[in-house]
Amino acid sequence: MGKQLADLAFSSQDKVLYRRKVRRCLDALAVMLDDCAFETESRMTGLEIELNLMDAEAEPAMRNAEVLANLGDPTFQSELGQFNLELNARPRPISGSGFAEHEYAILEALERAEDRAKKSDSTLVLIGSLPTLTADHLVLANLSANERYRALNDQIAGARGEQFCVDIRGVERLQSANDSIAPEAACTSVQFHMQVPPDRFAASWNASQAIAAIQVALGANSPYLHGRRLWAETRIALFEQATDTRSEELIAQGVRPRVWFGERWITSVFDLFEENVRYFTPLLPVMSAEDPFEVLANGGVPSLSELRLHNGTVYRWNRPVYDVMNGVPHLRVENRVLPAGPTVLDMLANAAFYFGLTRQLAEEERPIWSQLPFAAAADNFHIAARKGIEATVFWPRMGDVHVKDLVLDSLLAKARAGLDKFGVDPVHCDRLLGIIEQRCRTGRNGATWQTEAVWAAEHDKGLDRQEALHAMLLRYSTLQHTNEPVHTWPSPSLT
Repeated sequence: MGKQLADLAFSSQDKVLYRRKVRRCLDALAVMLDDCAFETESRMTGLEIELNLMDAEAEPAMRNAEVLANLGDPTFQSELGQFNLELNARPRPISGSGFAEHEYAILEALERAEDRAKKSDSTLVLIGSLPTLTADHLVLANLSANERYRALNDQIAGARGEQFCVDIRGVERLQSANDSIAPEAACTSVQFHMQVPPDRFAASWNASQAIAAIQVALGANSPYLHGRRLWAETRIALFEQATDTRSEELIAQGVRPRVWFGERWITSVFDLFEENVRYFTPLLPVMSAEDPFEVLANGGVPSLSELRLHNGTVYRWNRPVYDVMNGVPHLRVENRVLPAGPTVLDMLANAAFYFGLTRQLAEEERPIWSQLPFAAAADNFHIAARKGIEATVFWPRMGDVHVKDLVLDSLLAKARAGLDKFGVDPVHCDRLLGIIEQRCRTGRNGATWQTEAVWAAEHDKGLDRQEALHAMLLRYSTLQHTNEPVHTWPSPSLT
């Protein structure tokens, strides 16, 4: 969202005027999609990586303001919790050696940030949910010192009108309640941005939705929350519940949640923006002076800031993005399904699999979404979040199939074909997709390594759960800094 909000109070009239402005922006976008010259040649990609700060005892370190002040680097920003940071990697094409360039730049940036974090007696951790977090950490007082987070909290909590209740049933069960959106800070993700031309957006988004379950199964890295072993990717359930503005009655009425998989395949990017406007109440009615139609009439490109701000408060797992760069508008799919970590190399392997597979599926003559019911894609997504790399999903012409078999027998080849279309050098393609292949063959991803490590600490070393989680996280942090993929990490029972 990125807007700085200070001492703002929103009236009911503000929301009425803002809703009108958002709809005017939506009308302008419709005109632009018909008439404007969007960027169509560039195939830029980007990554946003959310990070955790922890201290020497593997406890969350509430020091992001101090670290950011010492870092002085605009590519790093605060995130919701004081123990969170976000790195916005510079966009670049992945053709040629683009992935290697991404890797070098991200590692170099993280090395700088790690150096500053050490000066604040903390270290960076790439993980989907910091397993040593407790309910006492996830409170309003520990939100970052940025007014946009307080304003967002006030609006979401006000819309809810009662406590946010979390009830996650996994291997174990967690029930909790909170007065704020602070528990969302436990959800740290990596987001992939893929720039696509308007006439290819629907196909790219549909393909992204179809494979979201496969991504989550392969990349799961959040098995613990508040000391409980829950889903392989608990972050999915927590994010859906911890920011749900709906009461039980509104849920029963079928009101859509703001954290949303969606409900149908689309034919245009306009479908998504229009649904966001039609279904979701504005949360942050901040108005600009821009009249988008006046800008268009004068030959300019409108920012559509109200539509973009509203879009940023609807948390689709694959979000549409409108942006303007150097006076030229473009569209992106923002893929938000994956957790951070375990290493930079693991995340880039996930990115290669996503970019390549989405490109290939989006350009096939008989698209996957013409064969896969949308409801099945949504069911697959939550099954994968629960079961991780051991999940069984429904897939066209295969029926129920283990994710590992589906990837090895079919999807890896398609991802490779898609990367070829991007012009990725074979050596980088082989390296990154090889990591995905070995994850499937070993059955080892971040979630399985974490659970094996905790089991070993409890059963082989006699530690209790909290001691085991702290020991696991310290070992995880050490191995993360090697940048070796998680499937190669030593067996926890042998360390």
